[in-house]
Amino acid sequence: MASTTLFRCRRIITMDPNRPEATHVAVREGRILAVGDADCVWPDQEVVLDDRLADTVLMPGFVEGHAHMMAGAMWRYAYVGYHDRIDPEGVLHKGMTDIADVIERLRGHEAGLPEGQPLVAWGFDPIFIEGDRLGRAHLDRISATRPIVVLFSNFHLMCANSAALALAGYDRHSNIEGVVKGSDGAPTGELQEMAAMFPVMRRTGIDFRALTQRPDVIETYAEVCRRAGVTTATDLFAEMEEGDVDTLLRVTGQPGFGLRLVPALGAAGGEPRRIAERALALKAQSTDKLRLGAVKLMTDGSIQGWTARVKWPGYVGGQPNGLWNTPPDQIFALCAAMQRHGVQMHIHVNGDEASDVSLAALEAAARAHPWPGARHVLQHCQMMGADQFRRCAQLGVCANIFANHIWYFGDQHAALTIGEDRAQRMDAARSALDEGVWIAIHSDAPVTPMGPLFTAWCAVNRTTMSGRVLGAAQRITVGEALYAITLGAAYTLGLDGEIGSIETGKIADFAILGEDPTLVAPEAIRDVPVLGTVSGGEVHLL
Repeated sequence: MASTTLFRCRRIITMDPNRPEATHVAVREGRILAVGDADCVWPDQEVVLDDRLADTVLMPGFVEGHAHMMAGAMWRYAYVGYHDRIDPEGVLHKGMTDIADVIERLRGHEAGLPEGQPLVAWGFDPIFIEGDRLGRAHLDRISATRPIVVLFSNFHLMCANSAALALAGYDRHSNIEGVVKGSDGAPTGELQEMAAMFPVMRRTGIDFRALTQRPDVIETYAEVCRRAGVTTATDLFAEMEEGDVDTLLRVTGQPGFGLRLVPALGAAGGEPRRIAERALALKAQSTDKLRLGAVKLMTDGSIQGWTARVKWPGYVGGQPNGLWNTPPDQIFALCAAMQRHGVQMHIHVNGDEASDVSLAALEAAARAHPWPGARHVLQHCQMMGADQFRRCAQLGVCANIFANHIWYFGDQHAALTIGEDRAQRMDAARSALDEGVWIAIHSDAPVTPMGPLFTAWCAVNRTTMSGRVLGAAQRITVGEALYAITLGAAYTLGLDGEIGSIETGKIADFAILGEDPTLVAPEAIRDVPVLGTVSGGEVHLL
């Protein structure tokens, strides 16, 4: 008989209402054998007491239901964002508050590049920068011959210099949606959404698939997750070819790999039936540490980039009403095909018009192909109102809400994109719960840093960068927020029978904390230290 490890802790928060807290958890063969006190193990068990966690607080391993594996890989590019960020090595990268600083940092990176190699940067966000919007003229001052591309923090927009635009053949005669032009009819350098961005990305070597399928990138992502207390994480738009799947299987199957990885196949650029069949073929290759079979649909764009599709009265600055990455008729076709084949969908919806279209498509698919318990998930849900959450509840659709946006972009949304009243109800976790919707909350890393305790803090406090409370009526409790980053998120991935709580029979995935998030002040949840994780019973301390 295999031996049993008995972990002793200061306190265990189980998320199990039958035994909400404990001091000991027994683990055998990677699963939870018993939870309780020092005597919780059956008398005839061979027990090894592990005191390494005796001074810590244990929670179920956090579940990040919306992130991207390139969160670790983006640091090979120059960071030019507004916010301070810490890379996977623990190095602080200071944010920049004006274009002059951005140009200066890019010049420094450009000086160290081999001749002919494109300069790629990421994290820029013009919504925080006063004055002229970043354009090709700014980037041409760095180099008129080396292609230069700056990805915006939302990854829905970019800016390119003249050399990069020329690689894609973009000029005043281009008639492609998303290629922004100035009053003179020439491209400004700003490219909005995927159809306009991809030609430049391909020609400058920006390959998100390659960024996420190298063994070192997968391992770095696992390290990013460990530092955040995350034991299960998504890669929520994965372009997986056969060789990529082999790599994922090999890396996640290594002894000691400390993350359960849940990639979702990007449902774009193909015939819906074939995408569904591909998803089902991937699902058959799932393992303990690699869970395949879901798909991700892209509908609209980014609110702070003014490319999300919003309902009347639109954007407060009078900007055009966004872009469709997937037009509505194709959204309906994809939803019908996935529903018919039994493939779970994660659907990107930032603007409330995109939510309306997606809910209508899901409703039509459910009428044509009934599937109780499908657990499709609307992702971001930033502008959804109570009426839309009621429709979610009626359809059994989950909501994974981008709570981090309140702190990172709340002030800008109130002032510049959708106005004060609609900003008050952004990321409306309270409305969703009150309407009976299963929710998770997320970071969308690398758009914002992965950190479920910070995400919980955002949903509980709804404090912006200026220190104001934006939408007090949409606050949720500490307990509800902790549920959303554990069992709630596990539910949206169909894994709530295996992870998300500490109870007998489930996988022994835990977050190791230095303080108890239920006992600190709600304003201090984000400051609770993460000390490591336990994955399948194996301890991974920082």
